[in-house]
Amino acid sequence: MTRQPFRAKFHLRGRDRVTAELKGPATIRWHAYDLIAGRLAPARPYKDGKQTPYRGHPVFVAQHATGTCCRTCLLRCHGIPKGRDLTRAEHVYVVEVICRWIEREMTGGAR
Repeated sequence: MTRQPFRAKFHLRGRDRVTAELKGPATIRWHAYDLIAGRLAPARPYKDGKQTPYRGHPVFVAQHATGTCCRTCLLRCHGIPKGRDLTRAEHVYVVEVICRWIEREMTGGAR
């Protein structure tokens, strides 16, 4: 995972934190898997670089915090190349990175 000052500013707060608490880790993981499948996994995602909102779901916040928000950030932060669909292993890896960040936020992050 990347250690950029911009990404360190992201924390789960307000409705996004409440959503994570109410839905629980298993549901959030499923949401992450589904959101990544539609918004990041294709070789050329629709509106790449602008497809991930900054809030509205805990997964969106986590994507910005972990550098998994667009294909350019995936390349820069995780070395996953652009221009091809994510492999199943890469898809699972991205979901794991997102879920670990959310778990850390829920157990010790900013409130």
